[in-house]
Amino acid sequence: MKIANILKDERPSVSFEVFPPKQRSSLESVERAVKEIAALKPAFMSVTYGAGGGTSEYTLEIAKTIKKSYCVETLEHLTCVSSSKDTVLRQIEAIKENGVENILALRGDIPAEMADCDKKSWDYNHATELILQIKDVYPECCIGAACYPEVHPESSNSKEDIRHLKEKVDAGCEFLTTQMFFDNSLLYSFLYRLREAGVTVPVVAGIMPITRASQVEKAIRLSGCHVPQRFKSIVDRFGSDPEAMKQAGIAYATDQIIDLFANGVSNVHVYSMNKPDVAKGIFSNLSCILGKIYE
Repeated sequence: MKIANILKDERPSVSFEVFPPKQRSSLESVERAVKEIAALKPAFMSVTYGAGGGTSEYTLEIAKTIKKSYCVETLEHLTCVSSSKDTVLRQIEAIKENGVENILALRGDIPAEMADCDKKSWDYNHATELILQIKDVYPECCIGAACYPEVHPESSNSKEDIRHLKEKVDAGCEFLTTQMFFDNSLLYSFLYRLREAGVTVPVVAGIMPITRASQVEKAIRLSGCHVPQRFKSIVDRFGSDPEAMKQAGIAYATDQIIDLFANGVSNVHVYSMNKPDVAKGIFSNLSCILGKIYE
């Protein structure tokens, strides 16, 4: 089923993200985590890919298992930065042949060792180029893309950022998923600017439950997101106690999700990674809100 069709339902829904292992020796533990999360019957599950295909070897294998073995719709990530056209075309064909109907088209992070390379020689520099490629090879596929409520780190301002998002939609993107954010007011402001610019595709709100104090610094480094003082106080108070921090992080993420639902944002994607306990904790906190869907 196409995720764009799932998102047409205005009832609250939650989806989760998992990532493949870097080595086959870790595949079994990842598969166990995936199975536990899939048992919750989320709206869909996404599987990450990695810049340049760095962690992509098992992405399709896991995505196919989620869809065929656990009957949960799946969204396969695909990045294009520093990848050759032939590599990307082979991956799209493999996704198509295995019956995966949804792709999250991403440029991806530029590998550190390639930061100083001549990017003019690359086959792809932007996600828009990948979206056009997917539409050409696999036109019946449902394509999603990423967006940044706090502006993409490489955009000079919000107007430029939204202009690039509109280019993605015009190229064939059917829905957007946001980068993590910790202040809902930033998302509401972003959605207003997005709709004002004529971008009307569904937007899925991305929520990252911070369950370890060390994750805060990493989140800021990767996305440049603003961390409210309220959340900083939680980390300062509970960060040295792993179990207390996990409980507080799940509670904070739950509070964000409830506020989003209450304000008309119906679709939330949780970056729970490969942590079934985090996914279960959030579902437990939302049981009555989601009960009519996930019973």
